[in-house]
Amino acid sequence: MLLIDRYLLIQFLKSFLIFFVSFTGLFIVIDSFNNLDEFLKYGDQTGSTFRVLWDYYSPRVFTFFGMTSGILTLISAMFTVTWIQRHNEMTALMAAGISQARIVRPVIIAVIVIAILGVLNRELLIPRYMDRLTRNAQDWLGESKKTFQPKFDNRTGVLLNGAATVASDSRIESPNFRLDQNYDGIGNQINGENAYYQAANEDHPSGFLVDNLTKPVSTEGVASADFEGSPLVLMPADHKWLKPNQCFLVTELTFEQLTASSQWRDYASTYDLIATLSNRSLDVGADVRTEIHSRIVQPFLDITLLFLGLPIVLRKENRNIFIAIGYCLLLVMCFYAVTLVCKAMGATSWIRPTSLAAFIPLIIFVPIATAMATPLRD
Repeated sequence: MLLIDRYLLIQFLKSFLIFFVSFTGLFIVIDSFNNLDEFLKYGDQTGSTFRVLWDYYSPRVFTFFGMTSGILTLISAMFTVTWIQRHNEMTALMAAGISQARIVRPVIIAVIVIAILGVLNRELLIPRYMDRLTRNAQDWLGESKKTFQPKFDNRTGVLLNGAATVASDSRIESPNFRLDQNYDGIGNQINGENAYYQAANEDHPSGFLVDNLTKPVSTEGVASADFEGSPLVLMPADHKWLKPNQCFLVTELTFEQLTASSQWRDYASTYDLIATLSNRSLDVGADVRTEIHSRIVQPFLDITLLFLGLPIVLRKENRNIFIAIGYCLLLVMCFYAVTLVCKAMGATSWIRPTSLAAFIPLIIFVPIATAMATPLRD
């Protein structure tokens, strides 16, 4: 790495960190003041307001990075190039026979690395904090009751309903599960006081443990029910780990999928989203398919955005940093307007196949970036 490479790389990273820390700090300050009463209340309950703030905002830094990394890399790159132009360093380097493409190469490599870090952040870090990210400041401890919208298990034909949900213990209050048919001793309805979601283990598949049953009235001697050869309702007569007033409804729907709605899609990894396509219990819409393809092309969109922005600075040799940032903002607005419109059209099935909606921005902007990139060619 040459001295000029280190110089540009340090300048770029400094700019990126300054912008990222500034925008992130501004977001945290504004949001925390808007929710200060809630945080103080939770601080009294848990013993530390600082701990509450840390637990609440630390995972949101990762989501903020995912949302802004593409824009901030472009701003930082344009800021860096404009800075060396303003001090005539670009002119001196070109007079020494170094091409513009060679000069900005470390910046381009840095942007590619940050795009890769964005993928790792989205796939590895954000899904780990899904439980925190799906809670807002008004229900940070997950103890508030939320209205439960009925969900249909497409695999078994069971309609899952209840009075409310409580996130802290993955509980459905007053569950009312309607089965697809009448089963001996069970009927077509399971009611109870509470239903707790439990992941699959050696005793049972994933599903809901229904406690203090009111329907069926008695579980004594009632056999478990199967659906197409697979367990559907587990009863105490066949499963000793169940108490006499309990039963277990098997479903491949998780508590988050039942309650978090689109938030679960936003924070799940791409692997988990792909896995939902084979989940027969879920009615996966076009929005999930569009989201999967959008994530695949996102790093390429971030790099394309860079190659749209850099030529503006290099071609015009603009020495005014603020004008360069103005060009950048205009470019970003046009770029993301097209991207969001295409994504929305794919999610609502206006564009078929839905995978095409994610690739249309690349189809539009890659030729434009190629045509504009004359200054970046040796």
